Amino acid sequence: MSQPDDADLPFSLLQFYATSRYPCSYLPDREARSQVATPAHLIDSQIYGVLIRTGFRRSGLFTYRPHCDCCRACVPVRLPVAELRPTRSQRRAWKQHAGLQVRELPLRFVAEHFDLYCRYQDSRHPGGGMDEDSREQYAQFLLQSHVDSRLIEFSDNGKVRMVSVIDVLDDGLSSVYTFFDPDVPGASYGTFNILWQARQTQALGLPYLYLGYWIAESRKMAYKTRFQPIEGYRDGNWVRLPA
Repeated sequence: MSQPDDADLPFSLLQFYATSRYPCSYLPDREARSQVATPAHLIDSQIYGVLIRTGFRRSGLFTYRPHCDCCRACVPVRLPVAELRPTRSQRRAWKQHAGLQVRELPLRFVAEHFDLYCRYQDSRHPGGGMDEDSREQYAQFLLQSHVDSRLIEFSDNGKVRMVSVIDVLDDGLSSVYTFFDPDVPGASYGTFNILWQARQTQALGLPYLYLGYWIAESRKMAYKTRFQPIEGYRDGNWVRLPA
């Protein structure tokens, strides 16, 4: 397996392997494969920072990137936050939710968070598998990390409305996962959250907010390119994507 190019980091200690094929979560009737970096305990913030710049992401302690045989639909994307220009509707979402109370918590299990996660999955991703996650699966997905991770809670008058897990890297923040209350009419929590993370990235003096993968054919991913400008990792380079 090919390895990311960075002579300054001990990638000789890492191993990369390809998984077996499995059903694609985003494009029906397609099969996917992943390239996985191991061993997990060696992937600290410094090494993960380089891996994410070559298209990798993490899910708990599992670090991977798409490695499909005949498909290149998954495009890693990031926002150069200093250049971000919110649209009118995005500015409305910011103003709408700017009063949320925000606090940072340790990576630990909170029953109210898990209940919100289950409601979010049932509403937004029914039948996708994650709507059946147990407490253990939830904890493995979001509460295990070998990098500098933050659990951010957003509340409205004492009621938790949204939770985000964010990784802090040397060149930016990585948005690991966000879930929110799906039952608040007219809310724009997802849009607000990306703008909030972009502002946090700027406040830290860092250039990029990593948003995971974008798939042009997937309606669930369409929101990411509504934030402009946005860059995608293609053929070994980060390039601007069209609006």
